[in-house]
Amino acid sequence: MTHPRALRGPSAVPFAISWAAALVGAIAAWHYHGLGLTLSHYDARGHLIVARRIFDSITPGWQQIGAVWLPLPHLLNAIPVQVDFFYRTGASAVAISIAAFAVATGAIAWIVLSLTGSSGAAIAAASVFALNPNVLYLQSTPMTEPLLIALLTVAIGLLLAMVGAEPAPPAAPAPPVAAGRASSAPAVTGCAFALACLTRYEAWPVTAVAIATTTWIDWRGGRRFADACRGTGLIAIYPALAIAGFAIFSRVVIGQWFVSGDFFVPENKALGDSMMALKEVGWGVQMLGGRLLVLIGAAGAAVLAARGFFRRRSSSAILPLALLAMAAIPWAAFVEGHPFRIRYMVPLVAIEAIGAGIAAASWRRARLVGSLVVLALAAYELRPLDRSAPMVIEAQWDRPNLAARTRVTDCVGQPGTGRKIMASMGSLGHYMQEASESGFSIRDFLHEGNGDIWLAALDVPRYYADWILIEEKAEGGDMLARRARERPSFLDGYTRVCEGAGMALYKRDEGKGQRAPE
Repeated sequence: MTHPRALRGPSAVPFAISWAAALVGAIAAWHYHGLGLTLSHYDARGHLIVARRIFDSITPGWQQIGAVWLPLPHLLNAIPVQVDFFYRTGASAVAISIAAFAVATGAIAWIVLSLTGSSGAAIAAASVFALNPNVLYLQSTPMTEPLLIALLTVAIGLLLAMVGAEPAPPAAPAPPVAAGRASSAPAVTGCAFALACLTRYEAWPVTAVAIATTTWIDWRGGRRFADACRGTGLIAIYPALAIAGFAIFSRVVIGQWFVSGDFFVPENKALGDSMMALKEVGWGVQMLGGRLLVLIGAAGAAVLAARGFFRRRSSSAILPLALLAMAAIPWAAFVEGHPFRIRYMVPLVAIEAIGAGIAAASWRRARLVGSLVVLALAAYELRPLDRSAPMVIEAQWDRPNLAARTRVTDCVGQPGTGRKIMASMGSLGHYMQEASESGFSIRDFLHEGNGDIWLAALDVPRYYADWILIEEKAEGGDMLARRARERPSFLDGYTRVCEGAGMALYKRDEGKGQRAPE
C-alpha cells in the first residue's frame, strides 16, 4: 500500500497558511473574549470542569475523566486547568483550539494542493474554512470541534499521501531511508485516526469509511483483496484499540459499554423520521456556510466522486469524501429525538472547504480565475466576526440566566467552609464552573463522579450534603428533581431558600445533620 513517495510532505504553502490561520485565530479569540463570549456556551464550561475535576474533586482520580464525552480534550487540558486563571477563563483550552484550527486550516490546504497541484485552490479552500464565522467562534472557545477537525483532516491528508503516489517499478525498490519512512506511515496515520476517535464521536464513522475506502482503492489498483485488507489493517488497529479501550473504561466507570441516551429529552420534530433528520442536517450546513459556497463545495465533492469512481488512476480522489460521514452522528441523534443544535454541523465546513478548493481547480486552464472566484464568494458570503452567525447566537442561549444563577450562588455564602453542595454535574456542570468566579472549587460539590458517596447521598442526603441544588426546568428537570418528585422524603430536613434560572437551592435545617453510617 505504501510507495517510495508515500510520505512526501506538504509544500511550504500549507505551513504558511497554518501560521496565518493561527494569527487570525488568536485575533478572533481575543475579540470574543472582549465580548464576554468565550465561555457563554454551557458545554464550553462543561469541558473545563471535566478536565479540572480529575484532580479537583472529593474523590480525585482517573475515574473523573468520565464516559459520556470522549477523553482526549480533557486529558490535554487536565494539568493547565489546575491553575485557577486557566480554569476560570478557559485560556489554556482556547489555546488548544487555536492550535487545532491552525493545523486544520493547513491540512485542508495540503489535501487540496495534493489533489490539484494548485496553490491558489489550496488558499481558496483554506479561506472558505478559516473565514467562516462559526468556525472562528468555536476555535475561540474550549469546545472540542476544532481538535476533531484538525485530527481528521491530518489523518485524511496522511492517508492520501500513502495511497496517492504511483506504484514504484518492480526493478526500482525504494531506498532504505524511504522504505523506513514508508513503513512508519500506517502507524502515524493510524494514531491520527485513533486520537480523533478519542476526541468526538463523529470521528468513528469517518474512520470506518476512510479505511474501507482505502481498502477499495488498493484493491482497485491491482492488489489482492486480502493484501489490501492486511495493509489497511495496519492502520485500523490503532483506532480500533482506542475505541475498545474507551468502551472498557466506560464499562468500568459507569457500568455501560457505551452511553447512547438518557442525557437528553427527545423533543426534536425529526424523532423517528430519518428524512426529516437529513433535512435538518442539510439546513444546518446551508446556514453555516452560505448557499453559494455550499453549492460550490457540493460541486467540488461531486468532481472528487466522479474522478475517484471513473478514473482508476485517480481512485484516491474520493478519500476526502469520508469527511461527509461526520454527518452520520447528528443525523442519528436527531432521529433519536436529540434537540437540534447547529453546532453539530460545524465540522462539515471542512469538507465544504475542500470541495470549494477542488471546484476552483477543476478547469485546468483557468485555475487562477476559479480560485479568485471562490475567494470573492467567501468574502461576499462570510463575515468572519459576525455576531449574528448561527453558532454565535446559539452559544448565547444561556446568557440571560447568568445573573439569576449568581444570586443563587450568593445564597450559599462564602466558599471554603467545607460544606458540601449536592448537585448533578450532568445538568449543572456549567454552573459549577461559573461558581469558581466566586471562589468555589469542584470539591465543594458532591456529584455523580463521586461514586459510592453520591449513591449513598441519593438515599439519605442529609448525612452528606449541607445544600442541595436542583435543576427543575431544563429538559423536565435533572435527576435530583426526578428523585424529589418520585420520593418526596428525599428533601426531608431541607428548606428551600433560593431559586433562579430554573435552579432551586435547599439548605439543610439546623440540627438535622447526622453522622453518616459507617
